[in-house]
Amino acid sequence: MTPKAIVFDLGKVLLDFDYGIAVRRLLPRVSAGLAKVQQWLGASPVLLDYEAGRLSTPEFYGRIRDELGYAGTLEEFAAAFGSIFTEIPPMVALHAAVRVRGFRTYIFSNTNELAVRHVRAQFPFFANFDGYIYSFEQRAMKPAPAIYEALERLAGLRDAELFYLDDRPENVIAGRARGWQGVVHETPERSRAALRQAGVLD
Repeated sequence: MTPKAIVFDLGKVLLDFDYGIAVRRLLPRVSAGLAKVQQWLGASPVLLDYEAGRLSTPEFYGRIRDELGYAGTLEEFAAAFGSIFTEIPPMVALHAAVRVRGFRTYIFSNTNELAVRHVRAQFPFFANFDGYIYSFEQRAMKPAPAIYEALERLAGLRDAELFYLDDRPENVIAGRARGWQGVVHETPERSRAALRQAGVLD
């Protein structure tokens, strides 16, 4: 069946990101060494706790100051932390094409408050969605069932009425287990072809 709404992951689907950019901007303001900053941003349980809603933004910033010796303000940290994102133009164009065809669209992302604040301010296309489900607000991260249930409640849709694009196979598998249509996003061309096959695009 042709879906009624398209669900987009954010990172590595609509926006690319590189934590190396934030590392370079933070290094002059921290007492910790390069390796610790890289580990902290790339695989720290503190970042996971923040994206899962277990830490508030002030608490996250406090951990940055305590564990990395960060000397800047929260506003300075937010600017450095948000600088990791760059638009993926073919995917932004794909989203626009879906909207022109009259389909509802949703953002469905494991992310955090600072990232969302930056993306909303810097990328105009981000305003053009029917709804947004964020892990930090739901206190659940993909592929946990609770965050998928939240998307279904928001959209008022279920099963094959939803078509999902995500770069993480485990997240798409969890959606398919709920009856969603979906593909693992690998390239804009493949995702466009999948939406064409589903009857979303010509």
